[in-house]
Amino acid sequence: MKTIPMLRDLSAPFLDRFLKTGATVLANRFLAQDPYLAQRNILARLLARGSVTRFGRDYGLAELVPLPFAEAYRLYRQRVPIRTYSDFWTDYFAASCREISGRRQLFLENETWPGKIPFFCETSGTTAPSKYIPFSREMFAANQRAALDLTATYLNANRSSRLFQGKLLYMAGNTDLTDMGDGVLSGDMSAITLRYRPAYLNPFIAPDPVTAALPWEEKLEKLAHLLLTNRNIRGISGVPPWIILLLKRCAELGSRPLPELLPNLELIIHGGTSLKPYRQEFDELFPLRMPNFLELLPSSEAFMAFQLHGEGQMRLAPYYGVFFEFVPCEMLNERGVPAPDAPAVPLEETETGRRYAVILTTCAGLWRYHIGDTIRFTSRAPLFIEFTGRDKFLDRFEEKVTQGEVEAAVAGLNNIPGIDIREFIVGPEIAERRHLWVLALGRDSQNSDIDLAKRLDDALITMNADYATFRNQGRIKAPVVVGVEEGLIYRWSKEVRGKLGGQSKIPHIDPTVEGELVRSLVEFSRESCEDIAGCKVAI
Repeated sequence: MKTIPMLRDLSAPFLDRFLKTGATVLANRFLAQDPYLAQRNILARLLARGSVTRFGRDYGLAELVPLPFAEAYRLYRQRVPIRTYSDFWTDYFAASCREISGRRQLFLENETWPGKIPFFCETSGTTAPSKYIPFSREMFAANQRAALDLTATYLNANRSSRLFQGKLLYMAGNTDLTDMGDGVLSGDMSAITLRYRPAYLNPFIAPDPVTAALPWEEKLEKLAHLLLTNRNIRGISGVPPWIILLLKRCAELGSRPLPELLPNLELIIHGGTSLKPYRQEFDELFPLRMPNFLELLPSSEAFMAFQLHGEGQMRLAPYYGVFFEFVPCEMLNERGVPAPDAPAVPLEETETGRRYAVILTTCAGLWRYHIGDTIRFTSRAPLFIEFTGRDKFLDRFEEKVTQGEVEAAVAGLNNIPGIDIREFIVGPEIAERRHLWVLALGRDSQNSDIDLAKRLDDALITMNADYATFRNQGRIKAPVVVGVEEGLIYRWSKEVRGKLGGQSKIPHIDPTVEGELVRSLVEFSRESCEDIAGCKVAI
C-alpha cells in the first residue's frame, strides 16, 4: 500500500513525457498537411455525403461526385446559391420545427445532412436573435480533432509546458442543455462540447459537471474560488471579457497580485471576439509575468482558425470537415450580405491583404453558408489570417467603418495614460447624423466624455478614408460618448438582452437599423443613474 503514493508521484512525469511525445507526432502531421489538397478532398467527401439528402436531390449533388475538383466546384458554385441563416430556416429548417408547451422542437433527418442531427448550437446572438445551428456527430468529431491539434502544436512548441500536469478551466456556457424531444438537445456550443467530451479528458478539465451547469453569476463565483484553492489549474479557456471578470474576482477575493495567487497559470486560450480592446486589462492584471496566450476563431458552424505557440497570428484551419469560400467584402450589400450569386473564390484563389466574408460548406449540412465573419489573409505560407470582425459595418451614413477599425480605435486609446475603456458599443444616431459610443470605463479613467469622443473621432479619421471625407464634408457630425461604469454594461446585457456569460458577447457595433441597441443601453444607464444621488447621464 505504501507504494501507491510513489506510483502517483511517478505517473505525472511519465504521463507528461508520453503526452509530449504524442504531441510531436500530431504537430508534425498537422504542419505537413497541404491545405489546398485538404480542401479539395473535403469538398468531394461533403458532396458524396450530401448527395443522399433532400438538399442534395434539390441541387443534383450526386452528379458532381465523380467529377474532378475544378469542374465539380464550378458546377457546385453555379447550382447552389449562397444562403444566410434565415434562408436555410425558410427553405429547410422551419418545416421541421414545432412549438409544444412553449418549447421549441427541431428535428432534422436527411434534410441537409444524412441521418438525424443530434445537437443544435444555440448561438449567442451577438448581432441578432438566437439561431439554432445544426451540430452533427461528424462536426463534433472534427472539432475534437482541431482541439487536439491545437494542444499538440502548443506542447510541441513549448517543451517546458506543464499544462497537463494540471487542469484546463473551461469557461463554457450552461451545460444544462435544452431537451428538444426525440433525443435532440440544444445549447451553447461550448457547453455541448464540454458536457460530451471524451472520458479520457476528464482528469484534465475543470470545472466539475455540477458547477458547469450553474447559472452564470453563481458559476463565476465558484470558478474564482476554484482557481484560488486549486493550484493545479494551469490554463483558462473562454471569451476575453469573461476571463477578465473571473481574474478580477480572484484578485478581489485573494487581495494579492494575480501572479502570486495563480503561480501555475500558464496558458489563456481565448476566442469569440478580438483581444485588442482587452489587452491593456490583461497587462494590468499580470504586470510582471504574463501567461501564454493562444487565439482561436471558433463558431457554432465551424472551427476555423487557431494560433500556434510562438506565432503572432492565427492560421486558417482548413482540415476539419469544412470547405471554405471567400467573398470580397466590397461585394457585400449595404446590409453586409453577399448576393446569392456573389463571386466567391476557393481558398487557393484568395489574395493577401484583401478582406473577405467567409462562406462555409460543413459536415453538419450547411451549404455555401454566409456565417457573418470577415477575415484578411496576411500570408499564404503559412495561411496566416486576422479576424476583422463581423461583416456588419458602422455604415448607416455610408461610411463603411469596420468592426476592426472601431476596436483598433479603442485599443489605441487604452494605450494612453489615464484612459481605461473596459468594454464598449457604438451605433448610429440617425436623426443627429452621428455615432453614439457607450464606453464602460474603469475606475481610474480620468478623461471626460468630450475628450474621449474627440480622440475616437480622430482615430477613425486616420484609419478610414470614407469616414474622414464624410466628417470633412459635414455629412457625419462629431461623435458623442456616454461613459458608464463597467458593471452596468453587463447588467444591461443580462436584464435587457438576456445574455451573459458563456459565448455571449457585447456587440461592439450595434446591428440594429436605427441604433436601438445602443440607445437602450443609454436609457438603462439613465434609469440606473436615477437611483444614485447626484448622478447624471449626459448626451
